[in-house]
This record gives sequence, C-alpha cells and structure tokens, in this order.
Amino acid sequence: MGALSLNQAVFYLTGYTNINLFTILTEALVVLLAMYGHRVIESAEKFIVSLMVILVVIVFGYMFIKFDAGSLIQMTTIDNTSITAIVAFDIVVATVFSWMLMVSDHNCHCKTEKGGMIGTYFGFSTATIIAMTLGATVSGFSLLNNMTRTYDPTVLIGESNPVFGLVAALVIFISVVSTNTMVLYSATISYLAIFKKQRFWKVALTIGIICICGALLKDWLLSNFQGFLIMIGSLFIPVVSIMLTDYYLLKRSLYDASEIISGENKLYWYRNGINYVAYISFIIGAGFSYYFTYVQPLSIGTTIVTFLLTCVVYSGLMKVTGKIRVQEESKESEVI
Repeated sequence: MGALSLNQAVFYLTGYTNINLFTILTEALVVLLAMYGHRVIESAEKFIVSLMVILVVIVFGYMFIKFDAGSLIQMTTIDNTSITAIVAFDIVVATVFSWMLMVSDHNCHCKTEKGGMIGTYFGFSTATIIAMTLGATVSGFSLLNNMTRTYDPTVLIGESNPVFGLVAALVIFISVVSTNTMVLYSATISYLAIFKKQRFWKVALTIGIICICGALLKDWLLSNFQGFLIMIGSLFIPVVSIMLTDYYLLKRSLYDASEIISGENKLYWYRNGINYVAYISFIIGAGFSYYFTYVQPLSIGTTIVTFLLTCVVYSGLMKVTGKIRVQEESKESEVI
C-alpha cells in the first residue's frame, strides 16, 4: 500500500510509474531498519511518528481548504450489505487482538509495567483514531467529488496538487514502513524464541526477503484484505485468550521471568517443554471461530465469543488434567 501511494505521487510529479520497483524499495527499507534491532527501531520510530503527525496535519488542512467540510459532515451513510455492523466490529476487534502479540515483543523493553501499559494504550488509541479518521475523510470526499471510492489521500489530492499529493504519499509510506518494521522485528523475535542459536540479522534478512516476494503479490493481497483480517482474528484471538487466561487466572499475575528464559527448574516445562492443553484449546477456539465466521455466521459475531470459549476451555482443561497448582504459601506458580 505504501508503494502504491508513493508510485501514484511520483507519477503525478514526473509521469514515471513502476509499482514493483517501489514495492521492493519500500520493503527493502523495512528490512534494513529491522535488521539493526530494537535500538534502531526505537530511535527511528520517534522521528518517523513525529514526522508523520506533522504531515497528517498538513494533509488534513489542505483537504478541508480544498473540499467542503460541511458536506462531509452532512453526508448520508451508504448501506453496505457485505459489511454489517457485526462484521465491522469483528474486523476491528480482530485487528486489535492481532497486534497484542507483536506489542509484547516491544513492551518487554519498557522500564515499568505501568508506563508500558499507559504508553501502549494512548499510543495505539491516538494512532488508530488519526489513521481511521484520515481514511474515513478521504473516502467521504472521494464520493462527494464523484470519484472512485478511495482511502488513499494521494489519489484524492495528488492530481489537483502533485506537491500535496507527495506529502500525502509520504504519510502512507512512513506509516507502512514504521508498522512493518515492527512486524518484521516481532516475527524475527518469535522465530528466535524457538531456534535460539540463529543470528538475529540473518533471520531478519531471510524473513524480509520472503516478505519482499510476498509484497509483489499486491493485487491478490489487496483484493483479499478483508478476508485476511477475519482470518487473523480466527488465529490470534484464541492465542491471546490463552495467554491472558494463563497469566491472570491460572498464575495469578505471577510469572518467574528468569525461569521462563532459563528453564533451569522446569517450572513451566509441562510435557517435554510443550503445553499440549494450550494447543488443544487453541485448535478448539480457532475451529469454532472459523466455523461460525465462514460456515454458519453468528448474529452476535465471533470475536468475543471465541475469546470467552477459549478461556473456559483452557482454564478447565488445565485444572482437570492437573497441569498446574498454586503454592499458596509462596504465591508462586508451579507445574506438576
């Protein structure tokens, strides 16, 4: 999406177009930033986010000067039979759940738990509100001006003003780079959690090359994006449910972090290092979500129901199988 927006801006300015080239360059920058690890990402994100906010203000200002804001406010809603209120709710919630695991890879570097939670809450909320407001505004103005519906501000304003079109493209481009750099870093960390002896930069580079090849399937990706969001909800919601249930309900908000990393006393060893109850609970939750999303959709949606079902199944199986007990005298969790 960043490459498409950048290509559109360059086309308005110079007449040159090469979507594949800009796709490769965009993802290559993502890989380069991710390869240098968390320190570089932390420094770069501060600059990138600050610049993006400034550019967003410029884009908003130009749109409200160029187009009639009053007409946008009074614009009537358009019925969309393919996306009901429940489907929209499921997509939004699924998106939030999908980010939870990745956020954990970055928040582990926070100085305090409270600071990490507050920063994440306000940072995520602010960024989401700005991004969705920008998308909704661009979409509304495009319809009011009898254009093909778009969420890309580059398409909306680039033709009438190529310079501001480039500014709008930079907003999308920077957003894509910052987001996907964190995603690639998280994917690398997840891989290294399983295969610990690999070098970070080699793993990041390998996954990055795969991502570059995948990004070239841009037309297929964009045409199936809504389905992708629903799919990740089916996969990620049970995972997050298991993690929260294990920490807050079963372990009573107490983890021995050093033991999790070292495994010296095998307190979290389960059976040969694998918690089969968690896998069974995940399969049940994911299967439920898939069936009642694609086969027999529920009128109340599936995200919250899947979360609660997985929570009940996991906590129930853990207690029934006797995989965990809490030492009341020391208030520490122990696997038996």
